[in-house]
Amino acid sequence: MAASSDVHVRICGQEMIKYDLEIKALIQDIVECCGSQAELLELNSAVKNKFTQLRKRIQDMEQMAKEQDSESDKSSILAETEAHRKQMLSNQTAWRKANLACKLAIDNREKDELLNGGDASVRQRKATKENLVQTSSDITESLMSISRMMAQQVNQSEETIDTLATSSRTVLETNEEFKAMTSTIHLGRKLILKYNRRELTDKLLIFLALALFFATVLYILKKRLFPFI
Repeated sequence: MAASSDVHVRICGQEMIKYDLEIKALIQDIVECCGSQAELLELNSAVKNKFTQLRKRIQDMEQMAKEQDSESDKSSILAETEAHRKQMLSNQTAWRKANLACKLAIDNREKDELLNGGDASVRQRKATKENLVQTSSDITESLMSISRMMAQQVNQSEETIDTLATSSRTVLETNEEFKAMTSTIHLGRKLILKYNRRELTDKLLIFLALALFFATVLYILKKRLFPFI
């Protein structure tokens, strides 16, 4: 049961790391965002969703800490949870700063477009497309890195689960061996009791046979020695 709880804690911790990395990537997208207000709103919606998932995992971790029997395990899990909570608060601060910077950049760009006219707008859109291509490439690389990290964590979890399954099979096999030994002991006890009863019966039969034998001998001696009696 303790091993299963440890696996759940590890999985929860891995998910919090994943959400933290995804939030950081989205905040970086906001910092580099040079699109419209609609694009910024879409990025902010994604960040809010990740924060909600991360907050839920932090609450789950706190609940698992309360269910621990060992004080040391409880303290360790609570310490890890607090570290994730502080990281979440730091990300929220970075998110607010990124939003302010992005909104200011969008406002300034829109003002420049109004002032400089159509040619400047065309050049800006061209630069925007180039920036978007570069940002897309950076995001792809970041997601690939996150995917590799997640694959490693999943492999570790699978190895842990395989180890637990092997331990469980060993315990079951040992339990079956104990049952077989118990059955053999009970059978031996029954045989011993049976042999003890048979030994008592044999002794009684021998005693009766000897008594009959001596009675017969006495009877014969009586007839031979004292025929007149």
